[in-house]
Amino acid sequence: MHKYLPILDWGRTYDRQALSNDLIAAVIVTIMLIPQSLAYALLAGLPPEAGIYASIAPILLYAIFGTSRALAVGPVAVVSLLTASAVAQVAEQGTAGYAVAALTLAFLSGGFLVLLGVLRLGFLANFLSHPVIAGFITASGILIATSQLKHILGIGAGGHTLPEMLGAIFSHLDETNWITLLIGVTATAFLFWVRKGLKPALKRLGTPALLTDIAAKAGPVAAVVVTTLAVWAFDLGAHGVRIVGEVPQSLPPFTLPGLSPDLLGKLLVPAILISVIGFVESVSVAQTLAAKKRQRIDPDQELIGLGAANLGAAFTGGYPVTGGFARSVVNFDAGAETPAAGAFTAIGLAIAAVALTPLVYFLPNATLAATIIVAVLSLVDFSILKKTWGYAKSDFIAVAATILLTLGLGVEAGVASGVGLSVLLHLYKTSRPHVAEVGLVPGTQHFRNINRHKVLTDPSLVTLRVDESLYFVNARFLEDLIQKRVTEGCAIRNVVLMFSAVNDVDFSALESLEAINHRLRDMGIGLHLSEVKGPVMDRLKLSHLLSDLNGEVFLSQYDAWQKLAPEAGRKLSAV
Repeated sequence: MHKYLPILDWGRTYDRQALSNDLIAAVIVTIMLIPQSLAYALLAGLPPEAGIYASIAPILLYAIFGTSRALAVGPVAVVSLLTASAVAQVAEQGTAGYAVAALTLAFLSGGFLVLLGVLRLGFLANFLSHPVIAGFITASGILIATSQLKHILGIGAGGHTLPEMLGAIFSHLDETNWITLLIGVTATAFLFWVRKGLKPALKRLGTPALLTDIAAKAGPVAAVVVTTLAVWAFDLGAHGVRIVGEVPQSLPPFTLPGLSPDLLGKLLVPAILISVIGFVESVSVAQTLAAKKRQRIDPDQELIGLGAANLGAAFTGGYPVTGGFARSVVNFDAGAETPAAGAFTAIGLAIAAVALTPLVYFLPNATLAATIIVAVLSLVDFSILKKTWGYAKSDFIAVAATILLTLGLGVEAGVASGVGLSVLLHLYKTSRPHVAEVGLVPGTQHFRNINRHKVLTDPSLVTLRVDESLYFVNARFLEDLIQKRVTEGCAIRNVVLMFSAVNDVDFSALESLEAINHRLRDMGIGLHLSEVKGPVMDRLKLSHLLSDLNGEVFLSQYDAWQKLAPEAGRKLSAV
């Protein structure tokens, strides 16, 4: 049971010190999450209470099933954007069908994650390369910030791609509500200052570290309080300032996702994308924080923990959730010792849902939009383009294409294209594996690339070091390379394939090796293998290659050199 219920592990050693640290962390994170949850629900196109609901049951369930001691689960910007994009395709915002579709999306996502966890298929998330993730998050940050400009301006504008959003905003600029604009710009500037300047200012005044952290995290709460009071005191709602309005004063209700085949079919692919994106983001944060305390997480159990959290959201009025970077870092920095900190945070949010929701009636949407903009702009990182351009052009292509496609076609098309492009680039790179012709380093038993080092070679012997596993994509490339090399010099008597870096040989590659063997035999050239790894040798023994081999299999390349390279024929290569 410990494997599937990590709470049984850390719960046994839970003590008063851990309780104290978890309570302090919960207070800080709760203060941060109240305005953030309302804002992310707005981003997802849902009523503000959905953000609070999605932050209660999911946190409790993750505390039971998750393995990270510091990960804070709930609504996040990117998943909220993906939710809005997916649900808008099946229902109109503001309708009951929209809310049901959001519940269904969480249900499908949770079920998919739990299935992956039970089958221990967490490795599938590795198909999303870091450059693609970085490009997608950067583009998503731009889309999210742009989507909130309509609330800052107080206008009605839609769209799911950057051109659509910008076009809609410019076409409605003449409808700008100047009071809303003032509130939005002021709140945004204040929140940027809180993020960058408040903590240093308080430290200069000698404020205790704990109070400094709480004050810095409570910046959005201050913005909410001040702008809400301003709207109430001056009756700005009557002047066109859009407000949150009435929020139900209750604990999360019991809800049921829609289970019609048509709805499930339409949301299945978006749910899978949300699951994979959410898991990659969550597990990256969890591993980073765990490493700082020399702890470890189990990726497959994390799938179950996140799946349970999403299933909890589906049945308690929420929408898809995952581990958030910002809230998790805050939770960690605040001293959270165990997932119990998340449970205490859920209790705090439940109290807020019951007692504080009437206080946000006059909260302007512009303030929530400012909260979102400030949060997501930290996700935008164009430096990844410069880094990948200087290191690997193929990764640059993947990043740039993901950014452009996400901005131009929408988040689902962007991430799907990014994954497809990553796989294609990987296949392309492995289809042309690095194969080096090597020679003996004088005075040693080591072999190095003849184009990089001064090494001994022999005209009658060609040794090729294959630096990639052989499979159907690159098997023909090796055939062509050997054919080209042996036709360049008629003095060649033997070819040795150095397999020190080959971890696998599939059936297509086996057939290519057999073809190479027959071709070289017809040319009077011996084919030999050296330094073949045990698992590869076991696989080759199941075939006819070794019995038909027009040569030998050597334990080391040096053994092959001693037998196949006559002393008189050796010469020193020029670099």
